[in-house]
Amino acid sequence: MKYYLLIILLVTLNITAQKTTLYSIGDSTMANKKDSERNPEHGWCQVLQSFFSENIVVDNRAVNGRSTKSFIAEKRWDSVYKSLKKGDYVFIQFGHNDEKITDSLRYTNPHTAYRHNLIRFITESRGKGAIPILFSSIARRNFNEQGVLISTHGDYPLETRLVAQELKVPFIDLEYYTELLEQSYGPEQSKKLHLHYKKGEIPFYPEGKDDDTHLSLLGATEIAKLAVKQIKTSDNRLLKKLKSEIRYKFDN
Repeated sequence: MKYYLLIILLVTLNITAQKTTLYSIGDSTMANKKDSERNPEHGWCQVLQSFFSENIVVDNRAVNGRSTKSFIAEKRWDSVYKSLKKGDYVFIQFGHNDEKITDSLRYTNPHTAYRHNLIRFITESRGKGAIPILFSSIARRNFNEQGVLISTHGDYPLETRLVAQELKVPFIDLEYYTELLEQSYGPEQSKKLHLHYKKGEIPFYPEGKDDDTHLSLLGATEIAKLAVKQIKTSDNRLLKKLKSEIRYKFDN
């Protein structure tokens, strides 16, 4: 009996060891939301698991309101770093809170601290044999009176792109692809991608909500789909394992 239990334990440990963990670090646009049964807000990494086989385990460490600076200061990166193993992936997307210039606990200069924090995430991930992937921040729904979508992220996406180029890190320009997404829906219909509710419309927001940054389930799912499609169509050899475990069937 003990022999069979030992065999079962060894098989279980072997199966677990074969799984690849996909860690995501970032802000509220990625993060899991509390009270998900009632809460209409979703982060795009909250819905990411459904796009991959069971061989990829999504461990979403993104947290509301965090910048690269506060994520490091609160030891959240240390927690991820200690868990990393060879072959794991790390999705990195910051910028929304790094740009908050009136908040000393979160603000980073895009050309200095933000840049160096990204480099730290990359070099330390690689030191563990993990594969970092950089994402530019998703676009806000910020149309002007003429229906033109205006960027709100300043130089942060540019710095993310430059770091990716210099360190040869896979880069997915989510700002660009989410701009196209917002524009495809248009100034009015794009509200469905975000959190727009009238007073009394839903119990979770009794006073109503007008939020052009955070995502509805539809918005989170559409953005996860964009990210996964870019991985699927990439020819970067570092993404080969991740590509092979994608289970979502794209239309084109």
